Amino acid sequence: MRMAVGMCALMGMVAGSGAGAFAQQPAHHWAIVVHGGAGVIEKSALGPEGDKAYREGLDRAIHAGAAVLDKGGSAMDAVEATLHVFEEDPHFNAGKGAVFTREGKNEMDASIMDGATLKAGAVAGVQRVHSPISAARAVMEKSPHVMIAGRGADEFAASVGLKMEEPSYFFTESRWQGLVKQLKKQGLPIPPRPAGVPPAGEEIPVAVLDESEGSGVHGTTGVVVLDRNGNIAAGTSTGGMQGKMPGRIGDSPIIGAGTYASNQSCAVSGTGTGEYFIRLGVAREVCNLVYFRHMKLQDAVDEVIHKELEALHGDGGVIAITPDGQLAWSFNTPGMFRARLVEGGQVQMGIYRDEP
Repeated sequence: MRMAVGMCALMGMVAGSGAGAFAQQPAHHWAIVVHGGAGVIEKSALGPEGDKAYREGLDRAIHAGAAVLDKGGSAMDAVEATLHVFEEDPHFNAGKGAVFTREGKNEMDASIMDGATLKAGAVAGVQRVHSPISAARAVMEKSPHVMIAGRGADEFAASVGLKMEEPSYFFTESRWQGLVKQLKKQGLPIPPRPAGVPPAGEEIPVAVLDESEGSGVHGTTGVVVLDRNGNIAAGTSTGGMQGKMPGRIGDSPIIGAGTYASNQSCAVSGTGTGEYFIRLGVAREVCNLVYFRHMKLQDAVDEVIHKELEALHGDGGVIAITPDGQLAWSFNTPGMFRARLVEGGQVQMGIYRDEP
C-alpha cells in the first residue's frame, strides 16, 4: 500500500475531533478524497485483519481515481473509476457488498454530479446493474432526467448497454448472515435464501462490521474530485440500510442531500443516517456556507456536521473539495473510512477518530 503520514507539511493539516483541515493547493493540481462509510467503527470491532482489508480497499479506490486524473482525465471520469472499485469490493456496502432489505433483496442507490455544468444523475433501488454509479452517470448523460428508480432504472441501464447481473451476483454470505441475525433479533420472518446462490455453509468474514439498524454503522461509499482543469465532481454509491423496508431510499441518490457539486462552491459526498441528511440537505448546506457566507471549507463541514446535524440528533460525516484546492472531511461518529491524495503527494488515510 502506498501510504504515508508525512503529508502534514504539504497539506497544512490540523488534527482535531474527527476533522482534518487543509491549506489551499496550487490551482489546477488534481486532488481526490474518498470515504467508505462512517459510524461506530472501532479497532476492537475491525481487528488487525479487518483494519488491513479496509485500508487496502481505500487505497485501491483512491488510486483508481488518481490514475485517471494523472493522465489528464476529467473529474467525472475519476469519480466513476473510484466508485467502480468500491462497488466491486465486498467489504464496502455498495454494489457487490450491498446489504439486504428485510425481504432478502439488494436495492442499491447512487448519484453523480458535475460541478462545471450542474448536471446530475441518480438511480435508486436498482437490483441488476453491475455498477450503480455508471447507471447514475448514464441517467445524467443519456436521459432527460436526474433520477430513475426501481425496475425502470434497471431497464434503462440495460437499454444503454451497461453490464447487468443476476441478483445472485450481489450475494455475499456475511451480508446474508448479518440480515438473518438482525431479523431473528427483531422477531421478523427470515426470507428464503436467494435463488442461484451457494448453499449455506461456513460464513466468509468479508464485511467485518455489523450494519444492522441501531448498530451505528453507515456503509456508504463516496468520492469528491478536483481535476487539472479546475473542475470538481462528486459521487456516492450505497447498498443502503441493512434490513430496511423494501423501497426505502436514503440520502445517497438525492442531489443536495448526499451528493452535490458546483464549481462556484464545492463538491460534497456524505455518509450517515440518510433521513437526517435529507431533512437538512447536508451536501448543499455545506456548499451554501461556502458560497453565501464565504466560509473556509473545513469550517463549513464542521458547522454542518458538528452543529446543524447534531442539533437534529443525526450522525455521519462528509468529505468535500473546492475548485481552489481546499480539502476537508468531518464526522461526528467514532470513525469514518477516509483517504485523500493530492497530485505529487502521498495517500493519507484514516479510519478511527484519533487518526489525523
